Amino acid sequence: MNSSTQNFNQGNSQPFIQQKEDEIDLKVLLFNYLQYWPLILAFMVAGIIGAFLFNRYSTPIYNIQSSVLVKDEQPSLGMDLFESAGFGLQGKNNIENEIGILKSYSLAEEAVNELNLNVQYFVEGVLRTTQVYEKIPVLVEVNWKQPQVVGGMFTIEVLDDRTFELGVGDDEFSVFNPADPYYKTKPETDFQLKKSVFNFGESISGENYSFKINQISALPGEKFQFRLIDTPSLALKFKEELGVSPINKQASILNLTLETPVRRLGEDYINKLMEMYLQRELDEKNRASESTVTFIDNQLSGITESLETSENRLQEYRTENNIFNLSEEGAVIFEKMQELDKERSQAELNLKYYQTLNEYLSNNAEGDLVAPSIIGVTDPLLNSLVESLSELQAERIRLRSNFSDELPAVRENATRIENSKKALQENVSSAIQNTRNVISDLNSRISSIERDVNSLPETERNLLGIQRQFSINENIYIYLLQKKAEAEITKAANMPKNSILDFAKSSQLPIAPKRSLNLLIGLILGFIIPIGFITVKDFLNTKIEDPKELENQIKVPLIGMIGRATTEDNLPVLNSPRSTVTESFRSLRADMSYLSTNKEKLTILFTSSISGEGKTFVSMNMASVFALMGKKTILLGLDLRKPKIAEDFNMPNDIGMSTALSSNTSWRNTVKKTAHSDLDVILSGPIPPNPAELLLQDKFTKIIEEIKVEYDVVVFDCPPVGLVSETKELFALADINFYVFRQGYSMKGNTAILNNLVEKGGVTKMYGILNDLHIDKGYGYGYGYGYGYGYGGNSYGYHEEVQLPWWKRALRRKS
Repeated sequence: MNSSTQNFNQGNSQPFIQQKEDEIDLKVLLFNYLQYWPLILAFMVAGIIGAFLFNRYSTPIYNIQSSVLVKDEQPSLGMDLFESAGFGLQGKNNIENEIGILKSYSLAEEAVNELNLNVQYFVEGVLRTTQVYEKIPVLVEVNWKQPQVVGGMFTIEVLDDRTFELGVGDDEFSVFNPADPYYKTKPETDFQLKKSVFNFGESISGENYSFKINQISALPGEKFQFRLIDTPSLALKFKEELGVSPINKQASILNLTLETPVRRLGEDYINKLMEMYLQRELDEKNRASESTVTFIDNQLSGITESLETSENRLQEYRTENNIFNLSEEGAVIFEKMQELDKERSQAELNLKYYQTLNEYLSNNAEGDLVAPSIIGVTDPLLNSLVESLSELQAERIRLRSNFSDELPAVRENATRIENSKKALQENVSSAIQNTRNVISDLNSRISSIERDVNSLPETERNLLGIQRQFSINENIYIYLLQKKAEAEITKAANMPKNSILDFAKSSQLPIAPKRSLNLLIGLILGFIIPIGFITVKDFLNTKIEDPKELENQIKVPLIGMIGRATTEDNLPVLNSPRSTVTESFRSLRADMSYLSTNKEKLTILFTSSISGEGKTFVSMNMASVFALMGKKTILLGLDLRKPKIAEDFNMPNDIGMSTALSSNTSWRNTVKKTAHSDLDVILSGPIPPNPAELLLQDKFTKIIEEIKVEYDVVVFDCPPVGLVSETKELFALADINFYVFRQGYSMKGNTAILNNLVEKGGVTKMYGILNDLHIDKGYGYGYGYGYGYGYGGNSYGYHEEVQLPWWKRALRRKS
């Protein structure tokens, strides 16, 4: 008998085992999530509602854009010469440098100072506070020459046309000190006002604050807020928020962008920033003209006095000697002398300029240079060299105001300036020597003409000398006035090289919050969060729920599954013969005919890992199924520690197996009849002190052999094998052993107990049963629907319910 069963296990067990696959069953996975569809739907709706509220009440952010055209100048003659000489000079305009200047802190500070943005005004709404920029109800005048508290919020409530109540918000304040503007400190104590009610226009002052509030259009009962922000902090904030980038790699057009909740404020700031940028460039150009005017004014201060003196002498001499014009011979001599004196004056002025320029280069001065063309120097090379050096020095000033000296662009600029100075100094030294030679030649020619003057009468000779001196001073004076006018005209005609292409303009629609994207994110989060929760919950779940997972984990066939009983008692087979649970037991009984073939009598053992998994429920109903077939069946209650059968059959547990094993009482005297004529029961009896020893006696084996002779079917209700040891010895007495698991109750780790019994304990004829199946995992069974493996068209049994499609079952709530 045992050999046939063993052969069946070895050769015919494959139909009871589903092939183990590592692939994920997508339908089952979807089924598992769809069981929680109300939760998922609720989260998705909540996500959309949350995104809608966020879009509705968050502060809109607008994008402000403008553009600047950076024009490239053609290299001057001097720059071309330096590049050909290998000095490495390049054009001044560099896109990266212009970007750095536009994003510089100093330029931002200038723009902030011009706009007077140190006070921010707010109107508090129901769910958000909005900044007000143009139509402000009050005007706050701050004395920034003394320390001020900044960063925190002040509140204003208008009491009437003359008074208001001033409060301090919960924000943290810091102290701005104009003596050290770039470092703020924390107040020693919490900032508080001396009083709360003030008049409009009244000075509000105290330690670390001094301002007054003027009425503009505020009405009684209105409430406002304002915040004081120091210029360094505000400039730094705008500097960090401003974006500057070329429209592409080849173009010299820069886009300026700023994201701000106040559109008009952003437009005004960028426009003012571009204005300051162009004004800075214009100021650099005007400095050269201003230096030229200063140089000419210094020369005029000396010439004017000499001109007045010579003019007075000429007038006095003519009056005293009654002589007004030179003779024809004297006029010719005077004309020659005047022409040579004019040339010598120009040469001396040039020499003075060269000497000043040479001293400037020798002392490594960094002031503005006077252009040679202004003085009348027509040397194109010298003009180009001075112009190039002036441009390089202007670029250095701009770079140093925004970058450190270690920046490669600053170091490169310094190298180019040194090379330019060397080339210019060589040219100036040569020009000085040439000019001195010219002056020496002119002096010789003048001396030769002066000998002709001695032939004139004394009166005429003296008049010629005085008139000559006056003419020299007059020519120089007129020349300098002419050059001064030219310099001032040049200054007035100066225009910035770069220009504004587009003034700042705000986007019509806010760029944030992104309404459609936020709604999509809310929907996705509403979907992902419950899915993640369910996934984590299933991952951390240690209970057996999935029959397929149980099949893959145990080393024996999962022979059947028993649905959840809906009756109040534990004997649905006897009391509800047409229920689905009863059909699942009938299906299991049909399968047993293939597990133990050619046997008229059958011994079945039921056990589990722990108490509560339903082994007693299964054993009672399996015994009832065989009894209903007309098989003479007996149910043995072998769980001597925790008996339950007596309660379910409404019998007193006064006598039973423990009685037969511990006394001379015959086992026949312990048999109790049930309501069904073919079903007998031997209860466990009174709980003994040594249950394990009783079941391991030879007497117990003898009793079992006698019972097998008198009954067709013997059912063992054994104690849990995971808690006691005697059950392991009982497996050899049964033809078929069943290990019961309970869905949603048995621990996943309990499968290791069963696997150890089979692999290490040598237990054969072992099969698994999943009891209390009520969680549908998408395989087509569950919710009371009994299912059993086996051969034959009637292995599923008879059912009162019609199975729903899997997707409809998934949409039903998990019970």
